[in-house]
Amino acid sequence: MKKRPRKQWVYSPKSGPKPTISEPLKQEVADRCNTLVDTVLKPQRIHPPFDDTRFSYIVDLSTKWYHSFFYFCATYRCPAPECISEFFEVKFTRLEYAGSEHFNLAYMRHTGKWQEVFQGLTLDECLTTIEEMPVFWP
Repeated sequence: MKKRPRKQWVYSPKSGPKPTISEPLKQEVADRCNTLVDTVLKPQRIHPPFDDTRFSYIVDLSTKWYHSFFYFCATYRCPAPECISEFFEVKFTRLEYAGSEHFNLAYMRHTGKWQEVFQGLTLDECLTTIEEMPVFWP
């Protein structure tokens, strides 16, 4: 029978402080992302509900800032009579400010964990990627 390797401690240094984002850049990101949501994502992703009342459906798309993270959110409605809550919100795409007007782009996996796909993109590149890649859609 093979012995298990011994456990050992490993040094894990703390990461440095996250870069802070300026208010004008925050406002620009919010404005441009809201434009993308209103002109591209809402027309594509918001549809009338199914006849079957067992399934949830998207009723609204929105965005919000939380510290240095910018989230794209979908609000769902669950019409089933046994549902816990009639409306619930799901974050589906995240932009993380990486400094010097660059962002890391991630999507929410089915496991409930964020999967960072791209690093160091400009805002234009992020918006183009979100528009073109279905993995960043709700």
